[in-house]
Order: sequence, then C-alpha cells, then structure tokens
Amino acid sequence: MRTLSTLALTLTAALGLQAQIDSTATKKIPFEGMDLSWINGQNRQTNFPLQLQDKDGETIITGVAYVDAYYNYDFHKPKDNTHTISSAIGRSNEFTINMASIGLETNYKNIIGRLWLQYGQMASIVQDLDGTVGHGRNTSVNNLKYIREAAAGYHFDVAYGLNVEMGIFMSYIGLESYVLGENWNYQRSSVCDFTPFYFQGARAQFYPSKKFKQEIWLLNGWQTYNGWNQGLGIGSSSYYRPNEDLQLVANFYLNGQDTRNNKDAKRFHHDNSVVARYFKDKESTGISQAAFSLNTHYGFQSGGGLKAKDNHFIGTSLANRVWFNKNKMAITLRGDVLTNPGTYLAFSPSPVADNDFNDALAEGKDLKMFQGTATFDVMPNDFVTFRLEYGYRSSNMPYFAGPGGTTSPDGWVDTPTNGWRPDLKKSENRITLAVNFRL
Repeated sequence: MRTLSTLALTLTAALGLQAQIDSTATKKIPFEGMDLSWINGQNRQTNFPLQLQDKDGETIITGVAYVDAYYNYDFHKPKDNTHTISSAIGRSNEFTINMASIGLETNYKNIIGRLWLQYGQMASIVQDLDGTVGHGRNTSVNNLKYIREAAAGYHFDVAYGLNVEMGIFMSYIGLESYVLGENWNYQRSSVCDFTPFYFQGARAQFYPSKKFKQEIWLLNGWQTYNGWNQGLGIGSSSYYRPNEDLQLVANFYLNGQDTRNNKDAKRFHHDNSVVARYFKDKESTGISQAAFSLNTHYGFQSGGGLKAKDNHFIGTSLANRVWFNKNKMAITLRGDVLTNPGTYLAFSPSPVADNDFNDALAEGKDLKMFQGTATFDVMPNDFVTFRLEYGYRSSNMPYFAGPGGTTSPDGWVDTPTNGWRPDLKKSENRITLAVNFRL
C-alpha cells in the first residue's frame, strides 16, 4: 500500500510539474523575442539591473532612475537666457537639469502598478501651462506635476493579453517620447513638440496577436489633468510589428470640449508613423545599424465659432539614423515641416502680448515652420548617452528669441514691460550638448 501511495504521489507531482511546464510553454507574450531598443521613441535598454525577484525568479518590482542634463548655446544669445518654442530646451548659455526621475513599476501576479516621479526644467515648461487646474476648486498643478506617470490596473490573460489601467499616462500621440533619452534627437520634431506628452484618464490595451496592440483611451483632455468643460476625450492607438525591423503606428484623438467655455468646439487629431530598420550587423565596427522614421500629423478644430479651414494642423517629420562601432555611436539627420493656421497648437513666443508674432496673426498670416537637426550620440553602454546636436529652425513670421530676449527690457521677470516689445526673429541656430543616464 505504501508503495502504491508513494507511486501515486510521485505521479501527481509529475503531472503537476508537467502542467507548470505546459503553462509556461504556452504563455503568450506579445512581441516576444523582438529587439525594439533601436526604435525612435523607445527605451534602448536591454538590461534592467534594478529588479527584485521572488524565489521562483519572477520579477516583483523594477526600479527606474533617470537624469538628463544639457548645455545649450543659442547663437542669438538672448539677454534673458530663455530658449523659446520648445518643450525640450528652455534655457540658453547655461547648464540645466532637464529631468531627474525615479520610479517603480510592477506586473507581479497580473497586478499593474506604476509610479514615476519627476523634477526639473521640462516639467515646468510642459505642466505649468495646464490651464484646466483653474476650473473649479480642490485642484492644483502642484498636486500632479511631479508625477511623471502613475497607474493602477490589472492584466487579464485573454489572447496575448488585456491590460486595464487608470491614472496618468504618457501620451501616444506623436512618435517621439517625453523622455528625451528615448528619442533619436534631443530637440523633438516640431510636429511631436506641439502635441501632448501626458493625459489623465483610463486605458485598455489589447493584444489580439503576438504582433499587434490596440489601445482605447478615455481622458480628461488634450494634455490636461482636468477638463475644460464637461466632455471626456476619446482616443485610440494601433501598433503593428510584423517583425523587429518594422513598426507601423496610427493614433487618433477626438474631444468635443477642449476650449474654455466653448463646449461646441471639437478637436480632432491623427498621426501615423513608419519606423523601419533597413540594415543590421551589430558586431560590425563600421556601420552596425541603419533605420528611418516617418511621422505625419493632421488635425483641426471646428464648431462653436471655429472653422477647420482656419484652425488646422498639418506636418511631417523624416529622420534617418546610422549606428557605428557595434551600436556605440550614432548619427541622426532629421527634417520636419508644419503649418498651423489658427496657431491653436503653437507655443507662444513671449508672455508680452504686444509683439511681432501676434501682429502677423492679426494680419491673417498662417504659421509655417521648418526644422533641421543633426545629432551625434556616443553610447558606451545601455545606461548612458553623450549627445551633441546642431539645430536650425525658421518660420514665415518672427517667432524665435533674438538678442533682446522675450521677457523684459533687461531680461528679468520683475522689470516693467510698458511699451517694450520682445525681440523676435524668423530663424534660429543652436548647439546643444547633453548627457543622460538611465537604470
């Protein structure tokens, strides 16, 4: 009897072990086996050292640490040291901490948890402009601006996965990332710089197959923590990666109430991108990789007194990147153009309303802009990047900071500006040196 009992226990254990093996073997992981670290707008890490694992080797939590600093030289040398028309670079002729960020994230036992904190110049450029925090009480930009991303949710084992989350997310409109170290260039393309970097709401991510991801969003508004009126925005993002050398993306956004006290104004935006790697030899000491990215945008506002023909956005960005010396170095060339009649997505060149840009708008001119960028990266490993970049921008109207600056006659914010006009130029040249690390 003891022998039969022992045999039964052994058989039961063996069957249980086989079930575990079968479960592991049949676990469906989207994009499994694909190296996506080369893609524009993606984290290039392949190793994550800040991980805590349980006794079975399953990751419980992953830590994130990121610091980005730069020195930017604007050839106009504005007296207030303010670099304008950018959410990536805010100062000139100074050393600047752009972002310092730490965070934790987990997918343990199907739980989704994420909390990334941030501090630095870029948060002030982007988040401080959120006017919706003045809509009602019990809210302030200071409550949320230091949270880069935070979410809680659950992963359902449906097809290749279904994630349902609520919180603050990085926006998927536009190809390039809010985190500059993930992009091929330091200054983002103009089409991506004029579109959102975050939203507060809820999303569902569904992976019907190994090569496809579909997201649906409900959000408070276009790069806002709160809402301008009562309506929620809706959006979608579709990713298709037939192999690790090609990514196709299409994003859509629609919000019926994105204008203050104008619930009839509607905003639509669409962007699509193709990112393709056309050469790969990672062990080559010469050219080791080569890829291009093409990102195209179209959007408009209409209703509530707005007409799409007077309020729309069209733009495109084309970049080509070549890696050298086993991917330790890279050169990226990029050009982008846009037109934005109505300037509803454009940055304001100065807090002083009496300026040449606003005069040109009053004359009925439509904003048109070109940007050319050349970037050289040195990447000793996955965790650090040294970056040297030259950038040129031009506009059909005075738009960029000149030697006189855009703040006040002497460049200080507390100096009266009565009768003074900001110094705006139609073109700009800069050189930027940046370094970042990420663990």
